Amino acid sequence: MPAPATDAGQVPFCEAKEETRAGLEGSAGGADPPGRRGARGRRLHIVWRNVVLMSLLHLGAAYSLVLIPKAKPLTLLWAYFCFLLTALGVTAGAHRLWSHRSYKAKLPLRIFLAAANSMAFQNDIFEWARDHRAHHKYSETDADPHNARRGFFFSHIGWLLVRKHPDVIEKGRNLDVTDLLADPVVQFQRKYYKTSVVLMCFVVPALVPWYIWGESLWNSYFLASILRYTIALNGTWLVNSAAHMYGNRPYDRHISPRQNPLVALGAIGEGFHNYHHTFPFDYSASEFGLNFNPTTWFIDFMCLLGLATDRKRATKSMIEARKAKTGDGSA
Repeated sequence: MPAPATDAGQVPFCEAKEETRAGLEGSAGGADPPGRRGARGRRLHIVWRNVVLMSLLHLGAAYSLVLIPKAKPLTLLWAYFCFLLTALGVTAGAHRLWSHRSYKAKLPLRIFLAAANSMAFQNDIFEWARDHRAHHKYSETDADPHNARRGFFFSHIGWLLVRKHPDVIEKGRNLDVTDLLADPVVQFQRKYYKTSVVLMCFVVPALVPWYIWGESLWNSYFLASILRYTIALNGTWLVNSAAHMYGNRPYDRHISPRQNPLVALGAIGEGFHNYHHTFPFDYSASEFGLNFNPTTWFIDFMCLLGLATDRKRATKSMIEARKAKTGDGSA
């Protein structure tokens, strides 16, 4: 994990600095059915509440598809807009800002990203960032919350359906999260997380189409809340699963994370995963800057507005040297 950035003040003309140094209960554990054993022969404990809730959510999303032809075009545009907000709450917020400290955000932007993160409903910022730091530090070991060595299903959704592996809990307690504890926005969102999720993930997305342009509340709820939420969840999960299994490894062939442009499209820029695990401090999470990376566009725009500063980047020489030393020769 990169160390938190030091305060370097406003970045003139918003140029990026080059870096010159190298939610649900019971998340993680195993995805095997009862009676079988997971990692190291440990008996798995399925969280049946999560299994039922996730099953109902995906059934609701499947039903939502039949409502698309009946909905007003504005409702579909609103659902997509909510999807983008949801994704940014994870990618620009919980991931690149709070997990990796790859750039700095002023208070208004942090408040916006925290609200968008509540719309994402993937555990509060503190828990998301803590688990993600564990994922990087202990990648693909039993201390990795969604260890990809345990298969596609486990790394995609199975880790949310069983109790955490003891190593995840033990190692997670030793991580440095003082920066998260010191951020009042993170702590406020954590304190009022359930209320903010109800409002931002389900109520507000459903009420806007119904109140403003007269969409039926039924269509609004299933399309802008249920379908949007389910698609956003799976977009994030594909980074944990598909982007750890399918694609090339031009930066480090010795690690599992891969470059997966299709995942990047679905996760608004988070699919260049071999690069990200090689240079986790890079705010763009990609060598390619703006290409296929709407999250980078957003952060750069926030910088132009003066709401984001101190973006970290890997130098070109560092990238080329790493490709030559550990890459698979694919780029």
